Amino acid sequence: MAARITFRPPEFTKKHHKPLISLTKRIPTCIYCTTTTKPEIELEFIGPKPDENGNYPMDKTKAVSGEKLLRNIMSENKIELYAAYGKVMNCGGGGSCGTCIVEIIQGKDVLNERTNTELRYLKKKPESWRLACQTIVGNKKNSGKVVVQRFPQWKK
Repeated sequence: MAARITFRPPEFTKKHHKPLISLTKRIPTCIYCTTTTKPEIELEFIGPKPDENGNYPMDKTKAVSGEKLLRNIMSENKIELYAAYGKVMNCGGGGSCGTCIVEIIQGKDVLNERTNTELRYLKKKPESWRLACQTIVGNKKNSGKVVVQRFPQWKK
């Protein structure tokens, strides 16, 4: 929407005088409207083994809260999820093989609860272990940070 703004010196206030200066200014159609962004979850993925300097490799990414499974986020960002056996023998995210195990180091509170599938496959594993194909990152309202240890079964 455009509005014409005119400026007249006080001595030219009668209607028959033309304005001396004329400007066109854009006025927003809704001054109260703001764009809202969806909450995001920051993710850090720690590699399973340290490099020659003793540092663990780390991948970082972000995801919109509540929209994706951890497995899909890792896949889209080319973050290795499966060990050698799991690369060929995984179920493709169906929750029937148990090969996409990760450990949640930080941020368990911004993830969904363990599913029945996880309870079955991980019943003798630590509470921090999850199946990436069953783990929803966020709940569409929360935001936060999640730190994930890849291949926790490789830890000594």
